[in-house]
Amino acid sequence: MPLTAPAAGTLPVSMRFRSLLLTLAPALAMVAGCASSGAAGPGAAPIASRDEWASPLHRDHPLAGRVWTVREGRWVDEAALAADLARADFVLLGEIHDNPDHHLLQARLVAALAATGRQPAVAFEMLETTQQRALDAAQVGRQLDADRVAAAVDWEHGGWPDFSLYRPIFAAGLRAGLPLLAANLPRRDVDNFFKVGGNAFSSGVREILRRAGSLPHGSARAMAEEMRQAHCGQLPEELIAPIVQIQRARDAQMAARLLSADRELQAAGYEQGAVLIAGLGHVRVDRAVPSYLAREAPARSVRSVAFLEVSPDRLTPEDYRPAFGGGPLPFDYVVFTPAVPRPDPCGGLRRRAPAPPGGTLTARAD
Repeated sequence: MPLTAPAAGTLPVSMRFRSLLLTLAPALAMVAGCASSGAAGPGAAPIASRDEWASPLHRDHPLAGRVWTVREGRWVDEAALAADLARADFVLLGEIHDNPDHHLLQARLVAALAATGRQPAVAFEMLETTQQRALDAAQVGRQLDADRVAAAVDWEHGGWPDFSLYRPIFAAGLRAGLPLLAANLPRRDVDNFFKVGGNAFSSGVREILRRAGSLPHGSARAMAEEMRQAHCGQLPEELIAPIVQIQRARDAQMAARLLSADRELQAAGYEQGAVLIAGLGHVRVDRAVPSYLAREAPARSVRSVAFLEVSPDRLTPEDYRPAFGGGPLPFDYVVFTPAVPRPDPCGGLRRRAPAPPGGTLTARAD
């Protein structure tokens, strides 16, 4: 069935879940594939076929639709992915923000988790924690509608891609009765950071960062370079270190939100866990939200899924390592998808001065 967005307030439960939504029996844990050569095994069916994608570029790429498990170095199918995620306490789904297929697949996995009987909270990087009250109000009443949520949180002016891309995820959560959470660092905290430093962040975020300690030199250097590139080389060098710290604070804030939701559900007698919808950079297992979760809640299991766009000159999973530092891909799973055309993201930035400290940052590093 094509990867098409459902109408507002509806859930794409029928979107290629096939029998996996009827039962997540032990047979679903059976994975198929071959060794780490990158060749897809006969049982590792792609998650979608050429004509089912919404993204137009590279649909015929040999990796498009394939699911790679990084730890085991082999291909698995959608059933095996869904079965493993169903066993995890925290599920992190990392996207490229403007790729519609990433959001459609996120919605499918959220629905798959709910179909097992679990009721995990679904947290969004796109919403700041200060928007939780408005989000809560939009989840009360007889008419639970994704567009009502968008209006309540003023999505149109939030700086994110059009809500039509994210509607399937919100619709999936609402239809299944899952709690929806705002997870990101408030902008006011970012602005205040340039004035008062780390005291701008909440005590919970400060404590998580304190326990995490400083980044290893290699990770710090890599993050600094990523911030330079994300802001198109237009930031003064003295702003790089503060922006790296803000990025870490965002990760800590999202981890804190997942942990607090998990504690609340456990206190109510439920072992439901939480799902995070966020950019790729925030779901890296080596230094982002998963690393904070592992440190703060070592008894709770975490799974990170990255949705990556294929590139014509990269034909195996190993070919994508350089984009993430050259080591193993820093995720538990990678789902390869077609790509979307986009203009040069730095074109506008090169024609204007960089944002001053405390001003609005015009690019994201996730």
